[in-house]
Amino acid sequence: MGKGGNQGGGATEREAPMPTFSWEEIQKHNLRTDKWLVIDRKVYNITKWSSRHPGGQRVIGHYAGEDATDAFRAFHRDLDFVHKFMKPLLIGELAPEEPGQDHGKNSQITEDFRALRKTAEDMNLFKSNHLFFLLLLAHIIAMESIAWFTIFYFGNGWIPTVITAFVLATSQAQAGWLQHDYGHLSVYKKSTWNHFLHKFIIGHLKGASANWWNHRHFQHHAKPNIFHKDPDVNMLHVFVLGEWQPIEYGKKKLKYLPYNHQHEYFFLIGPPLLIPVYFQYQIIMTMIARRDWVDLAWAVSYYARFLLTYSPFYGILGAVLFLNFIRFLESHWFVWVTQMNHIVMEIDCEPYRDWFSSQLAATCNVEQSLFNDWFSGHLNFQIEHHLFPTMPRHNFHKVAPLVKSLCAKHGIKYQEKPLLRALQDIIRSLKKSGQLWLGRGPVLEPPSWPSS
Repeated sequence: MGKGGNQGGGATEREAPMPTFSWEEIQKHNLRTDKWLVIDRKVYNITKWSSRHPGGQRVIGHYAGEDATDAFRAFHRDLDFVHKFMKPLLIGELAPEEPGQDHGKNSQITEDFRALRKTAEDMNLFKSNHLFFLLLLAHIIAMESIAWFTIFYFGNGWIPTVITAFVLATSQAQAGWLQHDYGHLSVYKKSTWNHFLHKFIIGHLKGASANWWNHRHFQHHAKPNIFHKDPDVNMLHVFVLGEWQPIEYGKKKLKYLPYNHQHEYFFLIGPPLLIPVYFQYQIIMTMIARRDWVDLAWAVSYYARFLLTYSPFYGILGAVLFLNFIRFLESHWFVWVTQMNHIVMEIDCEPYRDWFSSQLAATCNVEQSLFNDWFSGHLNFQIEHHLFPTMPRHNFHKVAPLVKSLCAKHGIKYQEKPLLRALQDIIRSLKKSGQLWLGRGPVLEPPSWPSS
């Protein structure tokens, strides 16, 4: 129940008092059919509107019953524009005596992080260098051209075919990192241009769906490494991750696969199959099921272009096999880079931390170098990317010292490691979780988090 607003001395007769709510009441509205959230101490009822949310209803629903201020600021570049859509959803505000943070989150860390973000804005770190992204696109198109010329000039023998496949796999990987930039609205100030280039790159250059990517990836950013909220840790019983899940599976005698060997079968079903099998199937079925005809048209344009380009050399069946070999190669690149920052970190139930602490617990960095920056699409700065998803990647190294300083102030571990060790840690992490499932690891009780 709302407590009823206290009309201040400056209020006029035409101003209706704003209802006020306690956190206890707000936290009750965290159901699929009843969702409230708080932004800048304002309470919004998003129950009906969440299905129309451009980022997908799940990502906004993951903050039901919570303060979503920092997530809201992280995902949206034009706050004034977004506020226009929020006005009809406003139902009240936090009662004056209520803290700004729910579930006892650290208010001092939140205040310091918001000050850090303001400093980054004053330093123009959210302003992109358009030439930087143009050159990235140019080098992708150049690789596509080199690949075609190799087959055209040298023929379709084994050596030219393998060389071309590696060139195209490199092009695909780099296009994957570039579409990621546009998907996060980190290139242009106007969202329209970001959305258009995003669809062009992920659709026409990769044959995938922008909307599918948005709905999946933004959930990962909103609640990284949180079971039932981050789809990237939903491994469909193929792997057990972290410490809590393997212990729970072990207690319940769940054995979909021999998880004590998951660090070994990871090489057989992880990197080789994620893109050419699981993602490819999921993307196509999602576009059809959701009747996302625009994304489907972009994807069809990619397949048509690829077949027209390479079927004269290999035939239609040969071109299809060639395409899947390219995706087989790209899949290894993608899996190792994306998992080196997350799978080795804390993976658990909802701990209800502040935005800054939750991102640091779920992400780590890989040392900077020209190669590492290019190889990972600057995802070696995963911490900074998660804290500021709309920041252009070429500015991550500039904000990193500020993040490190804030971590030191509050005793939060800022993890950064060499590339080779980061890749090896993936296997170590899987082996550790498998041993916990088998009951050979340290006995750990799953944490008891506050209920929402």
